[in-house]
Amino acid sequence: MNILDQIIQHKRNEVNDRKSLYPMKLLEQSIFFSSPTVSLKKYVQREDKTGIIAEFKRKSPSKGVINAHASVERTTIGYMQAGASALSILTDKNFFGGTNEDLVIGRKFNFCPVLRKDFTIDEYQIIEAKSIGADAILLIAAVLSPKELSQLTNVAHALGLEVLLEVHNEEELEQSVEAGADLIGVNNRNLKTFEVSIDTSKKLADKIPAGVVKVSESGISTAETIMELRQYGYEGFLMGENFMKHARPELAAMEFMTELRKRMVQSKSVI
Repeated sequence: MNILDQIIQHKRNEVNDRKSLYPMKLLEQSIFFSSPTVSLKKYVQREDKTGIIAEFKRKSPSKGVINAHASVERTTIGYMQAGASALSILTDKNFFGGTNEDLVIGRKFNFCPVLRKDFTIDEYQIIEAKSIGADAILLIAAVLSPKELSQLTNVAHALGLEVLLEVHNEEELEQSVEAGADLIGVNNRNLKTFEVSIDTSKKLADKIPAGVVKVSESGISTAETIMELRQYGYEGFLMGENFMKHARPELAAMEFMTELRKRMVQSKSVI
């Protein structure tokens, strides 16, 4: 059993437990449930932003503890002040050290779109995402059938949530592209070996349908890489570890995005 299988097995048990503790009817009473959402897709495409979806992540199965002490409030506010297009907040506790409360805090202090980064396998989790203030959810092609992807996407859209569909290879993309996701994220990390290669995003770029926002995930550590990926049509860039490994992630984000903005301006002047 690989790490992804372990995560999903644990997630099924966790969801069943949460269903009994927090019934859907209770979740629907949240103040966020009737609140309008903010479009992740539109914010990623805004020219006054960087396209970066800045992630708050305490640990991961591949890296262990990344930053156990960062403040959600200070970090997320700093991300947005640095020029991020959106926030991604991990809510999986067992493997990533996140909580639903992290997302609630991120939502409370920011007006931008917030992506709930978790392993969504059940309609209940989408109701839960809406109840804690998320604007978008992540669906992972590697753990869901095409039918499940379509069903969960429809549930999300009915609640006003957008969907970021994550794929790792051409086969996953072909099988899931009809699900109707708003954004497609190419994860550059191989789930079996944990090796990372930006070439994965490059290879799949022209296979993503027009009208769907392209997002590159994992392994982005330089402004040069983002400028290169933009040439392949990518508008969104999910970054977490590169910022979170610093004691003050928001300062690392500010430095990175300042450099990126310079390169973006230079690129426009050349054109």
